[in-house]
Amino acid sequence: MYSVNVPVPGRVRQLADELYPDLIGFDTIRETHSCLLKRLGDADHVSQLQHRVHRALESAPAVEARITGIDYFADPPLGSAPVVYLAVESPGLEALHADLAETFDAVDGLEGADYVPHVTLARGGDAETARRLADREIEPVTWTVSELEFWDGTYKLPVSRVSLPA
Repeated sequence: MYSVNVPVPGRVRQLADELYPDLIGFDTIRETHSCLLKRLGDADHVSQLQHRVHRALESAPAVEARITGIDYFADPPLGSAPVVYLAVESPGLEALHADLAETFDAVDGLEGADYVPHVTLARGGDAETARRLADREIEPVTWTVSELEFWDGTYKLPVSRVSLPA
């Protein structure tokens, strides 16, 4: 499965690292951090997907994004619950997602109108711990998203990047 992800700045990765001790009780703790923008599906050649993404975003500008707090999905549509994440506020990312959802089918329950920009920290574990983390205050982090990355979910690696505007 390929996807388009939003790389996060070092300050966001540092924040996730600072939260790591509070995530120890979860089944899975995310080691690498990014914000999923849109799942693309599978393809024989990633270049086909890249071309379609470039066309969908050809006039898309760089956008602002802001980590505003910690939250969680109590009942995610896929995988174990809860999912603890850093909440990302960004009308620009939501607009980019909508543009891509016009070209690539939206995954029901996860994308389209259900899309919530976020950076996953951990999943599977105690709901009360997730609630305590969501009540925790953090210093907001704001950055400009000036590039996106194509992510290969099979190998869990970025395969290329695309600058905004594409």
